[in-house]
Amino acid sequence: MSNRIEWAKHSPEAYKAMVGLEMALGKSGLENSLLELVRLRASQINGCAYCVNLHANDARKSGESEARLQTLSVWDETEFFSPRERAALAWVESLTRLPDQRAPEHQYRALLEHFSEAEVVNLTLAIATINAWNRFGVGFAMIPG
Repeated sequence: MSNRIEWAKHSPEAYKAMVGLEMALGKSGLENSLLELVRLRASQINGCAYCVNLHANDARKSGESEARLQTLSVWDETEFFSPRERAALAWVESLTRLPDQRAPEHQYRALLEHFSEAEVVNLTLAIATINAWNRFGVGFAMIPG
């Protein structure tokens, strides 16, 4: 698959807006390791090869273990993830698969056991942001580097 258009070049304001979301996430207080898991899991679900490659590499650079990276797609079948991470990953799956899962109340309640309300908002922003990045990556056939 080849690149279709260099979207950031053709719409620098769109790219700037996306970077602005990332800057807000950097100030959100959520741990970087959690953000990388969120980004990687949503990218796996969405089939964005560029983002899967990018976020797996970023997670490794941040010290993420190979066992956790290799089992992220089946996180609910392992013991490698903390209860906080499991609540976040369930939320990732629901919001990424929104038409099918509809963000169930029990998952929202589970989030509140491990996250403050502000953290839930910021986690939701992280999920929305990576889903947007994935649409650029898949839509414009971005190639992993």
